[in-house]
Amino acid sequence: MSLITRDHFVTWCAMTEFAPEPKVFEQQEQWVLELRRRRLGARRIQSELLGEHDCGLSLATIHKVLHKHAQPPLKRSRLSRKKKHRYERDVPGDRVQMDTCKIAPRLYQYTAIDDCTRVRVLALYSARTAANSLLFLEMVIEEMPFPMQRIQTDRGREFFAYKFQERLMEYAIKFRPIKPGSPHLNGKVERSQKTDIEEFYSTVDLTSPDLGKKLDDWQVYYHEFRPHGSLKGKTPWERWGELSLKTPLTDEVEALYDPAKERIQEQNYRMD
Repeated sequence: MSLITRDHFVTWCAMTEFAPEPKVFEQQEQWVLELRRRRLGARRIQSELLGEHDCGLSLATIHKVLHKHAQPPLKRSRLSRKKKHRYERDVPGDRVQMDTCKIAPRLYQYTAIDDCTRVRVLALYSARTAANSLLFLEMVIEEMPFPMQRIQTDRGREFFAYKFQERLMEYAIKFRPIKPGSPHLNGKVERSQKTDIEEFYSTVDLTSPDLGKKLDDWQVYYHEFRPHGSLKGKTPWERWGELSLKTPLTDEVEALYDPAKERIQEQNYRMD
């Protein structure tokens, strides 16, 4: 009776259905690396792989792929030990945070994000101006799926033009700029723009003539497929669907607006 050596056994396994399959194929590795370029952590990569490609990889396997390709760990800012409470509105449209962000020379992104659902509107312009703010405002009113009660901005000049504030009054929208030196009050739009820079703009050619179309595609993905930790893993559209019946109608919002309580505000903030 002949003995089966280890080499014979390995050869036999390779020729049968019992042969172990590789844990990660080359295509899967590429997916992991593409997601890493969007500055996603291992858990987010795992979630995105399952959602985008129906590919289930363990966290250990993802870490091995990142280590194999010498991907450095993500740098995270140190959080205060004091637990932070996240304030957010209960009704869609109650407060919309608006801001601008420089992407490249002569390329600025305007962002409006609903405090409650994280539904957003994005647009690209060549400059931060009052005229572009007016154009963006019309776009936001057209695309937001619910009426807006108030808009919150920082104290940028592009938002304090009289024409911009007068247009808000015409639409029965309250203008509520934050105090100087308090960007944390506009934290949702600031974080939203950071996500755009890390997960979108880092993956595209900023000089591409199709940049606007790619931004639209990114918006669809952001709204319909990208899970949000602040929404307990839901997407903005899912959150909006949950609260749609609680959202007031345009007539109801306009009825609550009191023009006598609104005034044109100056950019230079003074403590009374």
